[in-house]
Amino acid sequence: MKEKVIHILTEFTQVPEEGITLSSGLTADLGLSSLDVIEVVLAFEEEFGIEIPDDEIWELATAGDIVDYLEAHV
Repeated sequence: MKEKVIHILTEFTQVPEEGITLSSGLTADLGLSSLDVIEVVLAFEEEFGIEIPDDEIWELATAGDIVDYLEAHV
């Protein structure tokens, strides 16, 4: 799961896969804007066939948060 999340994140940032860790912040470390975060969430929803409620999107602040969320809901 971790590798897949990191791979998808590299499609939205200039940071290479080896530069992304579970503690990497989506906005602070990866430089994603609010719109980018929404696009990332849509990519994860499509990839894993789930729906992430709007009120839970902003709880996903790091790559690790995404991994944890997906592991709990997929």
